[in-house]
Amino acid sequence: MGSTLSGLISLVIFALDIWAIINVVRSGADMSMKIIWILVIVILPVLGLIIWAIAGPRGNVRI
Repeated sequence: MGSTLSGLISLVIFALDIWAIINVVRSGADMSMKIIWILVIVILPVLGLIIWAIAGPRGNVRI
C-alpha cells in the first residue's frame, strides 16, 4: 500500500512539473530565462515547482 501511495504522489508531481514546463514555454520570458526555469523544474522537481509557482514567469493572465 505504501508503494502505491508514493507512486501516485510521484505521478502527481510529474504531471505538475510537465504543466509548469508547458507554462514556462508559453510565457513571454526571454529564451535564456525559459531554459533556466525549465532546468530548475527538471533538476529539483518539488522545490523547483514551488519556486516557479511563487516567482516564475507569467503567461497571459486574464482576470
